[in-house]
Amino acid sequence: AEKEWGDGIRGLSLSAARFALLRLEEGPPHTKNWRPQLLVLLKLDEDLHVKHPRLLTFASQLKAGKGLTIVGSVIVGNFLENYGEALAAEQTIKHLMEAEKVKGFCQLVVAAKLREGISHLIQSCGLGGMKHNTVVMGWPNGWRQSEDARAWKTFIGTVRVTTAAHLALLVAKNISFFPSNVEQFSEGNIDVWWIVHDGGMLMLLPFLLKQHKVWRKCSIRIFTVAQLEDNSIQMKKDLATFLYHLRIEAEVEVVEMHDSDISAYTYERTLMMEQRSQMLRHMRLSKTERDREAQLVKDRNSMLRLTSIGSDEDEETETYQEKVHMTWTKDKYMASRGQKAKSMEGFQDLLNMRPDQSNVRRMHTAVKLNEVIVNKSHEAKLVLLNMPGPPRNPE
Repeated sequence: AEKEWGDGIRGLSLSAARFALLRLEEGPPHTKNWRPQLLVLLKLDEDLHVKHPRLLTFASQLKAGKGLTIVGSVIVGNFLENYGEALAAEQTIKHLMEAEKVKGFCQLVVAAKLREGISHLIQSCGLGGMKHNTVVMGWPNGWRQSEDARAWKTFIGTVRVTTAAHLALLVAKNISFFPSNVEQFSEGNIDVWWIVHDGGMLMLLPFLLKQHKVWRKCSIRIFTVAQLEDNSIQMKKDLATFLYHLRIEAEVEVVEMHDSDISAYTYERTLMMEQRSQMLRHMRLSKTERDREAQLVKDRNSMLRLTSIGSDEDEETETYQEKVHMTWTKDKYMASRGQKAKSMEGFQDLLNMRPDQSNVRRMHTAVKLNEVIVNKSHEAKLVLLNMPGPPRNPE
């Protein structure tokens, strides 16, 4: 009699997978065996279609069918109501993965908020040793023009969560221009701008991409930035030795940026002078009134700045307040307040708007660096560079 015995191979595969996963748990990988195991975060539109399918193209070219790739996405809503949508979206992503030759797994999460869903994916994807160590996401699209602040807030939130989880992060900008799997470059450069000296991930990415037929004939160029006091000749030698030990063939170039600090200083001074004259234009007040205005702003700022509690600055503020109160009675202050309310608001807004000096210097250096990168790498097929780490202050 014919009997339905089921699939014995499936049970055997499950047993072997369990055994291998338990073996993987025994310890972290050796540095030389480290490879990016990807969690690709995809964005879906209203019709549950993938917005940037080329992210999957990038993943397939980087992984070439090896290692772990998890493709994740978030549907905003309630799981009980949106379960059907989640299944439909999963099928769409799986078909796209097949088309792009991505060998991996798909994971859909339904969450009340997009940022929470992304956080859950980053925390819980994978199983045991088969877990991602790198998150791939797209650069927020049209965030400058968008009235909705959630676009960039979600992006920065994801950067923070990834950093907190001690994972690597790859952010693809202009991903729609990324070459498809059928294109093949006959020549060209992959430019690496090694600005922050990290553990060598930047060197690994072009090496892995060059294993794929699309990038095989491209050559790697590595740029690093030197300041005036650096020994650029020695830097070039050190970098060449470093690449030799990594067994990576690349052309090395050290870019000297002499004027960045000087111009940043000039820019900063100009900005401060402009703000000062603007402030004085807004306030045609007597010296005593100006002191009073400055004191009000200082009080407000010292209340906001919790770190300065108990410092010497507070003692100064108290004595200064007493001095001001001697010349300003409450009635006189209230009477003049109505006339000067507009000036006060403008003055306080100006003081609040004043950017931090170090931020101005950093921004200016970034603008200068961007000019150099555009100048040197405008013909490159792909540019890879470090992102700055997120600031410690969550605000």
